Amino acid sequence: MSADELRLELDELRRLEGLAKHPRVQTLLTDEIRNVEAKLAKATEPSPEPLAAASAPAPAARPVLSYVTLGSFSWDQDNEKIKIYVSLEGVEQEKVETTFKPTSVDVKFHDVKGKNYRCAIPKLNKEIVPEKCKVVVKPTKVIITLFKASKGNWLDLHFKEDKFKPSMDKEKDPMSGIMDLMKNMYEEGDEDMKRTIAKAWSDARSGKTTDSLSGLR
Repeated sequence: MSADELRLELDELRRLEGLAKHPRVQTLLTDEIRNVEAKLAKATEPSPEPLAAASAPAPAARPVLSYVTLGSFSWDQDNEKIKIYVSLEGVEQEKVETTFKPTSVDVKFHDVKGKNYRCAIPKLNKEIVPEKCKVVVKPTKVIITLFKASKGNWLDLHFKEDKFKPSMDKEKDPMSGIMDLMKNMYEEGDEDMKRTIAKAWSDARSGKTTDSLSGLR
């Protein structure tokens, strides 16, 4: 029986109790009133706490924000710091989110005329001091100041791998192997072998390695 039905029954019993004249009838009605009141109290008591917690709606998931990448900006430097100038109007200082790391920068500008913008450098040319870096918002631009970990001039903001160096190493390894082989042959060979190797060694230094080594075959 629902709580509303119990309340209706209770009202009817109380009305009958008021009309009853016989003591035995009054006693029966009183007992039944107490019985219905107990049922009503049980039907309307709060649900156990774990059940209430389980039935509570889960908090809404935070929406994934989309950003417009700011790939174009200018910068200058002195011996101790670098300043990056981003042309962007309508930025509010309290809506700027920064992530500075020793070799990367990620600055997000939220709710700028209905859009979100992002200026990021995944890998800097050299290291910076994250705790000293800062962002200052101006009316028509934003200035990102990066403090260098070591004083000096940066040739670029972005790290660029030296593609020339690996190729040099590849060329160096085979030549080093040839020189080691020639050295061993010289130490273990007779006088004719030593003269041939000495000539090949000299030619190798002048770029004639292939022709000189043909005498060893």
